[in-house]
Amino acid sequence: MGFLSGRVTFRRFKVHGRSPGIFGPDHLKQLSSHAIGKQRTTSGDGIDAGWSAGDHILDTNFELTKNIINDGLHFALRVDRQKVPADLLRAYTLIELAALAADNPSGHPSARQKREARQSARERLEQEAADGRFLRRQAYPIFWDGQANELLVGTQAATATDRLVTLFQQTFGRTLEVLDAGRQAFLQAQPRQQERSVDDAGPANFVPGISPPAIAWLSVDSSRNFFGNEFLLWLWYTLETQDDTIELADGSEVTAMMARSLTLECPRGQTGRESIQSEAPTRLPEARRAVQAGKMPRKAGLTLVRHDRQYELTIHAETLAISGAKLPEPQAEEDRARLEERVTLLRHLVETLDLLYDAFGQRRTGSDWAKELGRMQKWLR
Repeated sequence: MGFLSGRVTFRRFKVHGRSPGIFGPDHLKQLSSHAIGKQRTTSGDGIDAGWSAGDHILDTNFELTKNIINDGLHFALRVDRQKVPADLLRAYTLIELAALAADNPSGHPSARQKREARQSARERLEQEAADGRFLRRQAYPIFWDGQANELLVGTQAATATDRLVTLFQQTFGRTLEVLDAGRQAFLQAQPRQQERSVDDAGPANFVPGISPPAIAWLSVDSSRNFFGNEFLLWLWYTLETQDDTIELADGSEVTAMMARSLTLECPRGQTGRESIQSEAPTRLPEARRAVQAGKMPRKAGLTLVRHDRQYELTIHAETLAISGAKLPEPQAEEDRARLEERVTLLRHLVETLDLLYDAFGQRRTGSDWAKELGRMQKWLR
């Protein structure tokens, strides 16, 4: 069920307000009152959204033992779309049009008859849609971590996350803030009183004469999400020139490897995108040539080991979203204990990623960044 088994995919949101601490019946009651089908939230595009309990696509039975695990609330967002087949609409329109124009002396339908045929076809499809035959249901797992007061959402689709933000506020009276690369860099810089360094930062000049002052895929000038692209390039540089073990702020260490996949793109939006699939993509000459030509990583496969726990995942640079993450197998024997251990492993993965990103952030916003950048420029040459 969602985050409790198999590989996990998620994007992170900060929940504003005090942490709920311990979840209880009141939270389940709030979910139930906004369960799919209970309150009509259909928008003009024919999409309905609501909560489900997560066992299956039609499950709306929220229970303490099922949905509250290890100080976390586990449920799902279900999005229903009416998707009428375009070819069926066209077929019904032509059938109606043939009947209306059958007695025309010219043999051709009039403009009025064309409008009537389209209207009749739509009405026929609306009648057929009433029984749900064209309804497409999709459920996205959600985990509200009461300890970190964060929401892990099992999709990156904008249509789903937009409805999630609205529905979450209606249900719990809380607003959500996406934790993308720029926002996370700012939050991590706050304890070091280096927020100004994040605000004032611009894209680093990794390849002089080639690296542009603006990034094509960032539509907002104030966005600092290029920190995510620079993080992956810094990680590549560190693993190749120094060590595969990086010391973290809490005194622990993480052993990292860039593996399986690497996607790079021209920040000018001119020379396109390059996707590389390999056990060690950064070691291939085409990867080195791409980054020397100024392309920046946008997505990379990682293998991370910390506290003897190994994770395999793909990280998206600007959003810091995770896809296809493989967690270690829980060692507990009882089912409930295995679920609680699974949640602990999920939190450990998020913590490991935060500490690794912060290791980059400390250098990026620190006084020695110019020297670090110079070393990376030399490495790229």
